Amino acid sequence: MVKVETDHALAFDSLTVQGVPARKNEYGAIMPPIFLSTTYRFKDIDHQGAYEYIRTQNPTRQKAENLVARLEGAKHAYGFTSGMAALSTIFELLAPGDHVISSSNIYGGTYRYFIDFFQKKQISCQFQTDLNQLSDSDFEPNTKIVFLETPANPTLRVIDIAHVAELAHAHGALLVVDNTFMTSYLQKPLSLGADVVAYSATKFYGGHADLSAGFIVCNNDSLAEKFAFYQNTLGATLSPFDSYTLIRGTKTMALRLDRQQENLKYLRETLDKHPAVARVLYPGWYSSTEAAIQQKQANGLGACLSFEVEPEVDLGVFFDALQMIDLAVSLGGVESLVCQPKTMTHEPYPDEALAKIGVTDRLVRFVVGIENKTDLIWDMTQALDKARQ
Repeated sequence: MVKVETDHALAFDSLTVQGVPARKNEYGAIMPPIFLSTTYRFKDIDHQGAYEYIRTQNPTRQKAENLVARLEGAKHAYGFTSGMAALSTIFELLAPGDHVISSSNIYGGTYRYFIDFFQKKQISCQFQTDLNQLSDSDFEPNTKIVFLETPANPTLRVIDIAHVAELAHAHGALLVVDNTFMTSYLQKPLSLGADVVAYSATKFYGGHADLSAGFIVCNNDSLAEKFAFYQNTLGATLSPFDSYTLIRGTKTMALRLDRQQENLKYLRETLDKHPAVARVLYPGWYSSTEAAIQQKQANGLGACLSFEVEPEVDLGVFFDALQMIDLAVSLGGVESLVCQPKTMTHEPYPDEALAKIGVTDRLVRFVVGIENKTDLIWDMTQALDKARQ
């Protein structure tokens, strides 16, 4: 919980609503105004005002950044046009000759960035299948960053953030965590030792599939100063209207995730019993060790699971037979979505790399929305039945 403008420490779900205090809004507006002006008048030739130019800072974006920082319990947050814009800005910290350790199981777009852009920048990257097994011997003298997602996309493997943070810091490296799947509602990596947290706020923060946004969050003042410089110089800043949309969407994030997690419980049980499904993947499925880590560092399982169908199931028929759940990438909105990671979200991976992390052409990622669970179970069941015939 974070104390903000009250004599009482607000719970997270209250903070999503009250995190941009109406008393601080112009003219007493309950919702913050959208400031579209690209430039601002200087006080005089020697003094600028609080704002100068839209790329550098904007009143609406600043409110969104303050909100995200408060929800994280962090000192600093920076808004970008997408999650990948935020991630690529973080890696501006690196120089030619630096070394990165990353989990093998990450979003396909991030993997593509590591393979293509790191090579151009003469930065080496070492992919680890299981960062829970990370040891001193895995570090090089030039290792600067360890990067991970937990739970991982799309296998939902869980990584012990505190364990990796301790090792990274012992070797003078930063730990960067992509926390998109959990959000600050369910998991706070900074409190577990992470140095930088990244979000695709397009997902659960926006929550309605109508916003592209990314965030960098940190507590370190020196890192924050660098991120502010990169943000202004590179220019991929969150627009005023998208900043407003994010503030509006975040107000219901806790409510949405509560409903989505409730739905996930019932869908997981349904899929576990269905003869067309070979196995169901969710945070903690892999081992009792990972289940214990998830329970220790997070306050829930999130809204995403994956499942692998039996060989006789025709996924083309399955996707076509769905009447309510849509075949689409992305996640975190109110709508339930399914996709085939191998050909969609993780298409940049070569086949051999996908095989190592367990992503096959029979794996389906299922992002559970807020619809009625009875309808979701009906749609999933009838489509699997048709695909198995």
